[in-house]
Amino acid sequence: MKILMVTMGLDIGGAETHIVELSKQLKAMGHDVAVVSNGGVYVSEITAAGIRHYQAPLHRRELGCMRRARAILKTVISEEQPDVVHAHARIPAFLCGTLYKRMKFPFVTTAHGVFDTTGILRHLTNWGERTLAVSDDIKAYIIREYGAPESRISVTINGIDTEKFSPDIPRARILRELHLDGDKPIISHISRLEVNTSLVARQLIEIAPRLDAALPGVQLLIVGGGTMFETVQAEADAVNRTLGRPCVVMTGPRTDVNEILAAGDVSVGVSRSALEAMATAKPVIVAGNEGYQGLFGPEKLAEARQGNFCCRGLGASAPERLLADLLDVFSRGAAEWARLGAYGRQVILDDYSVRRMTQDCLDMYEQVRRRKYSVLMSGYYGFDNAGDDAILQSIFQSIREASGEVAVIALSKHPRETRERYGMEALPRLRLLKILWTLRRCDALLSGGGSLLQDRTSTRSLLYYLLIIRMAAWRKKPVMLYANGIGPVLRPVNRRRVRKTVEQAAVVTLRDHSSERELREMGVRREDLHVTADPVFRLEAADEARADELLRAASLPAGRPFAAVAVREWPGNAAFTGELAALCDHLRQSCQMEILFVLMQPNADRRMSQRVREQMREPSFLLDGTRTPQELMRVLGRARLCVTMRLHTLIFAARMSVPALGIVYDPKVESYLQELGMPSAGDVRHFRREEAIAQADRLMAAYEEYHARMAERSRALAAAASENERLLLELLEHQE
Repeated sequence: MKILMVTMGLDIGGAETHIVELSKQLKAMGHDVAVVSNGGVYVSEITAAGIRHYQAPLHRRELGCMRRARAILKTVISEEQPDVVHAHARIPAFLCGTLYKRMKFPFVTTAHGVFDTTGILRHLTNWGERTLAVSDDIKAYIIREYGAPESRISVTINGIDTEKFSPDIPRARILRELHLDGDKPIISHISRLEVNTSLVARQLIEIAPRLDAALPGVQLLIVGGGTMFETVQAEADAVNRTLGRPCVVMTGPRTDVNEILAAGDVSVGVSRSALEAMATAKPVIVAGNEGYQGLFGPEKLAEARQGNFCCRGLGASAPERLLADLLDVFSRGAAEWARLGAYGRQVILDDYSVRRMTQDCLDMYEQVRRRKYSVLMSGYYGFDNAGDDAILQSIFQSIREASGEVAVIALSKHPRETRERYGMEALPRLRLLKILWTLRRCDALLSGGGSLLQDRTSTRSLLYYLLIIRMAAWRKKPVMLYANGIGPVLRPVNRRRVRKTVEQAAVVTLRDHSSERELREMGVRREDLHVTADPVFRLEAADEARADELLRAASLPAGRPFAAVAVREWPGNAAFTGELAALCDHLRQSCQMEILFVLMQPNADRRMSQRVREQMREPSFLLDGTRTPQELMRVLGRARLCVTMRLHTLIFAARMSVPALGIVYDPKVESYLQELGMPSAGDVRHFRREEAIAQADRLMAAYEEYHARMAERSRALAAAASENERLLLELLEHQE
């Protein structure tokens, strides 16, 4: 990819070093990288690595500077045509944001710290399409202060070049240049010396006389420049005069930080300088303007990670604490020093490598970069239905896995929620003019999955989906009916409409054989009807820990087997709830299974579940609230049995190889029970407890056989579902 980094400047600083190391690693991995900044000491380093640099006054908030910087950015982006623009810091991100929508470049940011959010400053912030935060607490800050969606923020690290920062770096040159005595203690501190970053440097100078009394000949090596440099230098000079020797050595800004750290014995600092010192296997006291943690060791790791080694939220640094910890570390023997240093370096090798930091960025770039193809997806999305949400998510993920060159735009009732939940572009499903305009720039329309072409719900619903397909035809865009479940289509005029639509589609894939039979009965003659499988057979479940949390939230007794029950509202079934309650009682009494009701569409399923529970004699449990498809799938994977009216509860159970007992309210449920070789407990319209209990007993008596059958059919259907993506890619490539 061609990547344009945009930052304030390239002088000494943690964020600046982060950008330099990231840019060099991207270049080493074969990407084309350019940087726009106000310049600085690191420009020569990046240009020597083959990275282009453009000068722009991005370091100042004055209106004139910002206007000049924006004009330069516009020219550079027009000339470079980057695949991704990656902004660091507030002003660069804000200026890129003013160009982003009109110039239509993929735009991401990295948050290296927290900003002042008072007054107009809040409006000078732009987080781009995706954001990388360098710690969990910065991610939480962005969400809290700016209302940014969590799905668009990832957490990365300050990656360290472990070859450049290594215990093998020689110290002799620095000792000679700075006239340091290598046989006497050397404490290094590297920081930009500004009002809000110079606290610890000044505290070190304050305690220098007491350090010298306890550690004769001690030397403080303070590296960094900034607006406070002269003030701090004056304080250092005063201490040196008092002691009658150069105890405090101030170097100003340096780029040979790795050699500086190698020259020292112990380092005091925060953030990147602390990590770099750890990489050189030095004992590190973590202290800065935002707080004080003390001597780093295994017991401090979790706390340090939370704030990215910046001490945010910890107690303030104080001279007495700093003095006590420095005297403590120098009192320890060589073996303890070696242990602390080795542990710190291992933490860097394991978790803070430049390669990992770079991969975090590449993963983010992959989410936003422009792709070769674009498809619009029409379906029953954004209605808080776990089954249809699972279809949407599984299609999106399967397409991404099949090819990184296909962008997917979904039509949704709640496009913002769809974007935030799944990280994909979404449009309002009823904004027809916007849909028509979007189709102009898409390469194909995907209609499905799910049972879209049916009129049992209403003719109006059918006509909506047929209209979207007709709009694609107006734009001369190919249509793929994607893993559709067909029918029931009852009215003759609607059957003719569906037949005509299917005959004219470029590609038709169906999720079951009964849909193929339905189309043949309508008179569809085309030979290339592809029976694949529901896309959800490709979806992965959430992790086991999440299932534990959800089952505890439902108060289900730990370790007890349970049956998961999923029901939905259906008209004219007043007797059904009592009959199903009797089946649930039987499963608990005779099969020793707890009963857990799960909600696929909470607002639609909660009342029905409650009516069944009220008519049960035995206790039962409810997993309430909106849950993701992956979470429900993992919970169902813990069940011994699934009893369901809902098609996608059945498919979730199949995906997890859990035997199921279906309750038929629609031909699609009966069809998939046949596909899976699972029994039906009866039709909802004439459901009888005696028949349902008899079926349940037969299933439990042959449980292992049903379990093996479900696992086998699930594997086969997952393989069949992948055919949907193959046919889509074939269609898109044929359009070229």
